[in-house]
Amino acid sequence: MAANSGLLAGKTIFITGASRGIGKAIALKAAKDGANIIIAAKTTTPHPKLPGTIYTAAKEVEDAGGKCLACAVDIRNDGAIQSAMKEAADKFGGIDILINNASAISLTGTAATDPKRFDLMMGINARGTYMCSKFALPYLQKSSNPHILNISPPLNMNPRWFKDHVAYTMAKYGMSMCVLGMSEEFKPLSIAVNALWPRTAIYTAAMEMLGGGSEVANQCRKPEIMSDAAYVMLTRKSSEYTGNFAIDDEVLTSAGVNDLDQYAWVPVFSVAGSTLLPDFFLDGEDPHKIRQQMEEKGATPAFGGGSKSAAGGPAQTFSAIEGLLSEDLVSSMNGVFQFNLTGPEEGVWFIDLKTGSGKLGQGEAPGGANCTMTLDSEDFVKMFKGELKAVSAFMSGKLKIQGDMGLAMKLEKLMNKMDKSKL
Repeated sequence: MAANSGLLAGKTIFITGASRGIGKAIALKAAKDGANIIIAAKTTTPHPKLPGTIYTAAKEVEDAGGKCLACAVDIRNDGAIQSAMKEAADKFGGIDILINNASAISLTGTAATDPKRFDLMMGINARGTYMCSKFALPYLQKSSNPHILNISPPLNMNPRWFKDHVAYTMAKYGMSMCVLGMSEEFKPLSIAVNALWPRTAIYTAAMEMLGGGSEVANQCRKPEIMSDAAYVMLTRKSSEYTGNFAIDDEVLTSAGVNDLDQYAWVPVFSVAGSTLLPDFFLDGEDPHKIRQQMEEKGATPAFGGGSKSAAGGPAQTFSAIEGLLSEDLVSSMNGVFQFNLTGPEEGVWFIDLKTGSGKLGQGEAPGGANCTMTLDSEDFVKMFKGELKAVSAFMSGKLKIQGDMGLAMKLEKLMNKMDKSKL
């Protein structure tokens, strides 16, 4: 891994959304140098499925060798941002680095994106990043090597990154547009403004909550590849390194770190990086070609398509699901699903888990669906048989989801109840 050089010792770093995941990994990396870390996030009490609060993260930072200030901050609240930054400057003497990591995501199409969800993504991703940068500016101007680092992607204008989730892409690209504009605006002040984005999917607790198991982990890298890349960027001279849309592995190889296998969640799957799931917004390798390469070597990847017909077919799968319908299941799910199946057994099916004891059938959902899933009929069967994780299919583009993402995550509960011998 990228070795700590001590260059961040005594530096004060304000990180949004750092109670877990990539933000916390960056905090811990800087803490090893003896940096002062401000954990600015909303999580003050444990989440039922996601580990970590601002206080547990603060303890980890201190245990790693840094000093820490935990601040409960909703970055949609201007006053909360300003108060936290003032408290940080009063405690540590200033702010040297701002990391805009906090982000909200909803991968829904235009019709399925309600105003509240749109405003949440815009408020946190675009507006939150902009305001944090604005309010940090007076402090950064007093630093000897000031940096702003946004965890956001390159501005890729390929329509494929817009058509299925235009609201999320607009909001996320808002963070990147801050880099594009502010890097030039702040250049006379020698304040560096850069973006960092992962080449591949990063396995975090949030992804695990989405239903990702070992099959997904096998195709992901650890958050530490992002924290090591961030460390390299933040220790460069701000007057010389700005306006970059950096990719994690490229940053590390440029710094002499050539062993990228160490960052794979399961190293055996990281040969030449060819079997890792690509992240969004990058025009890289096609996941379907990756699957073919793996199958040629005898592997059974948990993503991509399949050429063999799925045994039993969708009709048998729906028949097995029908045997599970009950008032208890309806109470726990409270939603209507529609499945638009393509491929060899094309068709439309629905499962009503909102009324009575539930019902299903062919055709569009009467009264409309809360969650619509579009995928190949073979992959549909594989998901319910446990041979394909929904999150893997989703990330590789095989599964498209419109509507309530939370309801889509609940579907895995139904899958886990399936008697696989009946499929």
